[in-house]
This record gives sequence, C-alpha cells and structure tokens, in this order.
Amino acid sequence: MKSIENPPNQLPASKLQFEEQEQKETLSTDSSKSTLPGWLLAVLILGGGTALWQVFTPSSVPTAQTSTQAPPPRPVETIALTPGTGSRLVRLLGQVEAGERATLSPQIDATVQRVLVREGDRVTPGMTVAILDDADPRLALAEARARLAQERSNLARLLVGTRPEIIAQRRAELNAAIARELEAQDNLERVASLTEEGALSRRALVEARTAVDTATSEKFRLQALLAEAQAGPTREEIDAQRGLVAAAVAAVEQAELGMERTQIKAAFSGIVQSRDVDPGDYVEVNDPVLTVVSDREFDVFLEIPEALSGQVAPGMTVNLTARALPNWQQTTGITAVVPTADTASRRQLVRVTLDNPPQGLLPGMAIQANLAIPVENADTFIVPRDALTRRGNEWLLFSVNDNQAEQVAVEMLADLGTDVVIANPELEEGQSIVVRGGDGLRDSAAVNVVNSLADSL
Repeated sequence: MKSIENPPNQLPASKLQFEEQEQKETLSTDSSKSTLPGWLLAVLILGGGTALWQVFTPSSVPTAQTSTQAPPPRPVETIALTPGTGSRLVRLLGQVEAGERATLSPQIDATVQRVLVREGDRVTPGMTVAILDDADPRLALAEARARLAQERSNLARLLVGTRPEIIAQRRAELNAAIARELEAQDNLERVASLTEEGALSRRALVEARTAVDTATSEKFRLQALLAEAQAGPTREEIDAQRGLVAAAVAAVEQAELGMERTQIKAAFSGIVQSRDVDPGDYVEVNDPVLTVVSDREFDVFLEIPEALSGQVAPGMTVNLTARALPNWQQTTGITAVVPTADTASRRQLVRVTLDNPPQGLLPGMAIQANLAIPVENADTFIVPRDALTRRGNEWLLFSVNDNQAEQVAVEMLADLGTDVVIANPELEEGQSIVVRGGDGLRDSAAVNVVNSLADSL
C-alpha cells in the first residue's frame, strides 16, 4: 500500500493550525513592544550568520599553536667561588653569680651585742660588722697576762744567779746545824754513860741517838743548799724556765685572739645580702650571722649544648647582653670551662669573669651571650647570602657550566652577615656560581651570564 503524501507546497492541517496560532501569539506579543528598526535587524542577522559560518567552516587562516620549545635563557650574574673559613655564632643562656660570696660566722660561743650593718649596706675589707659579748675572753686574757709576768720573773731570777746575802744565809744555817749536831752528840755520850750506870732508862738513850741523826740530816741538807747557791742554776733549769715563759706568751696570744673574735669583720669589699641575727641572740661557732657578696667581680656561667662539648675553650670570644640592661653589652673572653656536665640537662658550663661589672647588674640575673665558634672544615667557601636559595629544608646554589645551571645542595656553616660560610665536597675554587637571578631557577635550566664578577676578578 502506498502512503498518501501531501503536495510539496501543502502542509498537514494540524501543522498549519499550529503555525497560525503561533503567528497570532507572536503578533500579539510584538504589538506590546517597540518594533526594531529594519536596518538593525539586518545587521544582527548578518553578524550571526557570519559567526556561525566561522564556527562550522574550516578556516584557511593558520591559528596559533601551543609552543613545545624551551623558554629563553634566563639572565644571571655570577661570581667565582672562593674558599674561606669563618666563625658561627651560637646563642647561649646563663646566669650572673657573685665572684666572691661569704657567710660570716662567729668563732666563739657568745651573745650578740651589736649588729652594725643591714641588708644592702656596703662593707670594706676589715670592717667590723657585728660585736659579741667579751666578758669571758677579757677575764681569760687578764689571767694569761698575770701568769706570763710570773714566769718571766722566775726566768730573770735564774739568769741573775744566787745573791750573796742568800749564800751567807745558807752558810749561817749550815753552821747552826753543825752546832746542833755537836750538841746532840754530847748529849748522847752523857745519856749513854748514865744509862750504863742505871740512872736513865734505855728509852732516853734511843731518843738521844735520834736527835743526833736528825741534826746530822739537817746539816747535810743545808750543805747541799749552800753548794747549790754557790754554784748557781744549771743550763737545764734555765731552758726549762724559758719553755714555761713561751707557753705563757702563747696563752696570752690565744686570749688576745679570743678578744679579737668577739668582733666579726668583713673579709672583702661587697654588699650585705642577708642578716641572720639580732642583738641578744646567742650564737655558737659556725652559726650564720651575715652573708656578703662581692660587687667588684662577677662570674657569668653559660650553658653550652652537649653537641659543642670539646669545641669550646678558654679565650674564645663571647658577646654578653642582659634584658635588665638593654643598653649594655660587653665583649670578653671565656675564663674557664667547667669539666663536668649537668646530669639532667647534659649541658656543660663555661665561666666568664667580669672584673668591673656595670651598675645595675646583680647576682641572679639572666644573661644572653653570642659565642663565636671557628668553622673547621677543609671544603668550606664564602659566598654572598644572595647566592643561596632555600627550598624546603635545603640550602641550594647554582653553578654555571656551558650556560647551563647545575643545582648544588650545600650546608650553611656560619652566617657572617652579608656573606655565609658553606660546605660541599663537590665544589671547587674558582667555580662560577649564580649570585643574582637564581630565584625560581631550576636544575639544568639554560642561563645567559650578563655580568660575571669572576671575569672582573
């Protein structure tokens, strides 16, 4: 069966009705709006057709294509690599301590009579700062002096010898003893004869003999005294007496020292830091009375990291500053290195002595210090800071070989301000490195050296 087709110029009835309805709606809508000029409508239609023609019709005019060629060489400035060493600065923290510190204590047990200073007072060497009760030491001194006088008198008597009147007295006493002996012997003979006759008892005879023996002993004693007086003192007796005199002198000096110890004196120039007693307190030996710290010499103790142990030595330069004194800084040398480390922090201490500390710097204050440690490395070079580029955790520089940049990772050992000390065993003296224009530069990138300081050198 053949399909019924509409004539070429005739549309179906339904389609004609739809188009007639659409034209009516369009005419009704356009009637409410302003009608566009004919010439403008023609321009719009012409422009739209042209645009559609350019889109769907291949153009015979060549378009720009994506370039696959390398970017042009980057202009850079270079410099010749020069070897060199320097010092790196290490920041240290520490504390001020008094160079001299003394706790004054009594050397005798006594009662405090007076305390002549208070906290913050300045003292000088030998200045009396406290006085103790001196009653007992004064009595001991008087007794020692009296004994010394007696022993010196005995020594003088021995050195002079026996006086003539004493010798005469000893001789007279001996003569009297001889006379008594003769009288006792005569009495013994008479009593003996009477006893034989029976006129006296034998008891009388015994008593007469005893009297004779007593008289004889007394005669011998007086003879020895007379001989001693006539001979004088021996050398041994004189030496022994001299020893007694020396002992008496020492006793006097000890008593005088006890009197001196009733006055407590400062040993050096400084400031009273604390006062521990008041008048009326009873103190014993080694009880604290005052604490004095020196204000003429301070010690600064700085902590150094464990990694630097063995690299720090006396004489190295440190620059000291303090937050308490913002306008003060002092460059000096390390006095000594403490040969032990703290068991908790594992840090070693170094001591810096300040002979004339600034006014306002006190013990206990915090100190900051910059320590210059020499860099010891065979492959070290000095380059301008601008030659380095930081990428991540690495420091990079670029060497130039045949107008091509080569990236080199280096270790920065010291910061010298405008220059830095770097190390890398692959670098060589005189090698050309980029000093300007290296920002954003990549490895193996083409460069154009516009100014080479290496050539001028």
